[in-house]
Amino acid sequence: MASRINVPLSNLRAVVIIVVVAFHSVLPYLASQPQMPFPFDAAPYRWIAFPIIDHERFFGFDLFCAWQDVSLMSLMFLLAGLFTPGSLARKGSLAFLIDRWWRIGVPFCVAAAILSPLAYYASYRTTAADPSLEAFWRHWLALPMWPEGPAWFLWQLFLISALSAFLYALVPQMPEVLSSLAGRVSDRPLTFLVALAGLSAIGYVPLAIAFSAFDWTSLGPFSLQLSRPLHYLFYFFAGAALGSYGLDRGLMRSDGPLARHWLLLPTAALASFAIWGAFTSLTLPDWNASPLTARLASALAFPCACATGVLSLLAIALRYFHFRDRAFDSLSINAYGIYLMHYAVVVWVQYALLPIAIPAIAKGVLVLLLGLAVSWAASAGLRALLPRLRSYLTSRATLLQPRR
Repeated sequence: MASRINVPLSNLRAVVIIVVVAFHSVLPYLASQPQMPFPFDAAPYRWIAFPIIDHERFFGFDLFCAWQDVSLMSLMFLLAGLFTPGSLARKGSLAFLIDRWWRIGVPFCVAAAILSPLAYYASYRTTAADPSLEAFWRHWLALPMWPEGPAWFLWQLFLISALSAFLYALVPQMPEVLSSLAGRVSDRPLTFLVALAGLSAIGYVPLAIAFSAFDWTSLGPFSLQLSRPLHYLFYFFAGAALGSYGLDRGLMRSDGPLARHWLLLPTAALASFAIWGAFTSLTLPDWNASPLTARLASALAFPCACATGVLSLLAIALRYFHFRDRAFDSLSINAYGIYLMHYAVVVWVQYALLPIAIPAIAKGVLVLLLGLAVSWAASAGLRALLPRLRSYLTSRATLLQPRR
């Protein structure tokens, strides 16, 4: 039997994918970026994060992207963790892991091998002496890494999912342990907030001080933000704890304590984000050259800003996202496909808009609308095509079987 749709979380997934596309849509127009595009062949290869640099700028986009950088991906790991206990219980560890490979591992390979080079070809053309595809491919293969773009989320999620499957098989009592932990804070959102921020601080602060709050490292197509692997791990298992207790129980109730504090949490999120921004500004432009006290203050402010930001969005969803809407349902269903395909569309639209003299806000909105529409349509089309392709291949395999 198909599981009942959790409407608030389904609508939250739709909102999150819009925010993801919006985040990537406005990156060329940040006021904090230099006037010239980043050279393709020179370290530190900042074009990986900012493929297109436009001459039109809007500082509001800097604030939006900074806020999303603090909490967006953490929310995505928490949402992934929410649904993991139910999936593990239905399928068992081995079937769950096989399903994760087909659903996450294979798409990561496709995104890294095809979609990422397709997107970054537009970035290469902004500084290339020879903009041909053949020249791009030579320069691409000469890079010391294989940039995978937003697909980095997939390989890290697959590893954490594999870890959860291993723990589920090794410690069958793990769901009960996580459920018990979530039950202790079922009517205490402040306790959960403090615990989440505390775990985040344990995982984040030492790595941010030892390395950097912003730097990434790469091995082939596997990139990693040095300060955040444990932070994301803790958010995933925090979501798994809530999911083990129940998606309609405790903090996750639509009339529960988290939903009732929907107004207080965004206020706390804005205040803590402002504090993080103030301390982080003291570490710019070079984190490692800034005073230790400034780095420590910024690193300590991040967990609180992240936790309040994540829980505020979750609280608003639980409080207000109970409506059913065909567009939101479709966005939610196609959110994964949009995540996989939007980046190449967005980057090429940004590239096409470079010579057009319109304000940054207009460009950002246009990129968002086109990027979302095209990737949404592509995802919906692919979802409609795959069952037919599967049915066709099955029928052909049946016909090719030897008759007895």
